[in-house]
Amino acid sequence: MTKTLLTCAVTGNITQPAQTPHLPVTPEQIANDCLAAAAAGAAAVHIHVRDPETGKPSMAVELYRDVVDRIRKADAELIINLTTGPGGRFVPSVDDPRVAAPGSTLLPPLERIRHIQALRPDICSLDLNTMNSGPDVVINTPRNVRIMASAMREAGVKPELEIFDSGDMHLALDLIQDGTLQGPGMWTFVTGVKYGFGFTPETLLYARSLLPAGAIWSAFGIGRHEFPAVAMAWLAGGHIRVGMEDNIYLEKGVLAQSNAELVSKARRIVHDLGGELANPREARALLGLPQKG
Repeated sequence: MTKTLLTCAVTGNITQPAQTPHLPVTPEQIANDCLAAAAAGAAAVHIHVRDPETGKPSMAVELYRDVVDRIRKADAELIINLTTGPGGRFVPSVDDPRVAAPGSTLLPPLERIRHIQALRPDICSLDLNTMNSGPDVVINTPRNVRIMASAMREAGVKPELEIFDSGDMHLALDLIQDGTLQGPGMWTFVTGVKYGFGFTPETLLYARSLLPAGAIWSAFGIGRHEFPAVAMAWLAGGHIRVGMEDNIYLEKGVLAQSNAELVSKARRIVHDLGGELANPREARALLGLPQKG
């Protein structure tokens, strides 16, 4: 069997520092957690950044630059995957739903990828979902997705297609068909988000059935679904993701002390099932990325 690519999503956009004292916040902490996750078995790291003073999510290019520079100086082979998800949330005002209320983050599509154009990571996420998200709405219109996808291609960065529901897949397939995206693509199924894909074997197998031939795919689960999703994705022939963006617990009631702990547990699950994790060099070959170092 092909070795398994494990991605670690170290901090995310939703998890709050108040939920766990172990969440990395500063560029140094985020970079160090990425490197520790790599030492534990991750071949790729998925990165958001945060305001070092407040801990709130940020899209500042210089914060991304700081994190990326620290990682590349220490480990040139580790695959860097930067998010482009922030900038798509809309909170309608109660009195006038056409007016954005506090908490809205909507940005023009090219504003959401300034750090991608500046830093040219190996991979960046491309969200295709327009959906209810808790009490709010996430909006990624086909027009905006096309603009972002085209700019990613111009920057030479491989898009990771983040799939929250089946409609996202059909949009992505249209973008491959018209040449906006290069197929068969790198796909990630997000399960367990309320109002999106549920976490069930049937959901995962249905999503897999829609993939174009030769596609590379992974899946992950939110919260308590994180480690069952590791096993389920591996058994279905996919790759895996863990990290504090998705889950902060090592087991019920026990906070993970680090992202590396989450990676180590996922690695053990894969090994116990008879699999083996890919190292960054092997993962680069699998994804068709240039070798580094």
